[in-house]
Amino acid sequence: MKLNSLKDTFNLSKKIGKILSNGDFIFLYGEIGVGKTTFVRGLINNLEVENGIAESQILSPTFNIVFNYEIKKKIIMHYDLYRLKTNTDIDELGIFAEIKNHITLIEWPELIKKKPENRVEMYFSYSEKNLNGRNLKIKGYGKWSNYDFKKI
Repeated sequence: MKLNSLKDTFNLSKKIGKILSNGDFIFLYGEIGVGKTTFVRGLINNLEVENGIAESQILSPTFNIVFNYEIKKKIIMHYDLYRLKTNTDIDELGIFAEIKNHITLIEWPELIKKKPENRVEMYFSYSEKNLNGRNLKIKGYGKWSNYDFKKI
């Protein structure tokens, strides 16, 4: 999938935000600056607008590791695991403790060994032809395994 602009990224995040429910995970892969946090910002801000809530300033939780956002009856947990070094560090966060009560978005999930069943993995990469463009591969697991993300 090609994302040719920020607008494309925000439009995609809006569409994906509409189909997520509690217990879902999105794993976001890609180099620094490729658009992972931009995608998260679009997803959360679109849900806020749709629910009549003022848009939050969505920052990467690189130093805090996690930020949470309450949007009506949805809680979104946004993790950035970039600074963590071991799987033990991840286990201590309790990411998987109460998964049924919220949607979890994780940047830099590479260290996670035991992945949740119902997850969407998004692989962002830079476009060689378009400075502002990105390439994106999406793969679903569990309840998302047969979902056609190309139709979004």
